Amino acid sequence: MKNIYVGNISYQMTEEQLTELFGNYGAVSSARVVKDNRSGRSKGFAFVEMEEGAEAAIEAINGTEVEGRTLRVAEAHAPEERERRDDGDGNRRRFNGPRGGGRGGYGNRGGGGGGRGGRDGNRDGNRGGGNYGNRGRERNYE
Repeated sequence: MKNIYVGNISYQMTEEQLTELFGNYGAVSSARVVKDNRSGRSKGFAFVEMEEGAEAAIEAINGTEVEGRTLRVAEAHAPEERERRDDGDGNRRRFNGPRGGGRGGYGNRGGGGGGRGGRDGNRDGNRGGGNYGNRGRERNYE
C-alpha cells in the first residue's frame, strides 16, 4: 500500500472528490483531507492511500490544475525526527512561561519596568509598563 501526499488542494475539496480523482488510476483505500483542529478548516493538503496504481496516479495528477489550484502530488514519507531543542542540561526550552520585563512605553519615550504583573496573586491590575517615563528629563541610573 502506498501513501500519497497531495498538496495545494482547494480548501473546499472533499475526501470524496479526492477518492474520485485518484480512483481513475486504481482502488483508493482511504483519502484524508488534513484539517485545522480548532477551526475545522482544510489546511490545503491531503493524503490518499492506494493498493495499486499509485505510481500512475502520481505521474498523471502531479502538476494538474483542479479547482483553480495546481496540485503537488508525491509519495508520502514518514515525518523526519526533529532535533530537540534544549538548554544543554536536557531541559526543553519553553516559550509560554514568564518572559521577564519589557521596557514599556513606546519607542524612545522611556517607560516603566515592563513585566506582566498580576501573576503572583497581585490582582490590582498593574501590569507593569508605565506612563511615558522620563521623557525629556535627566535619567538617574543609580
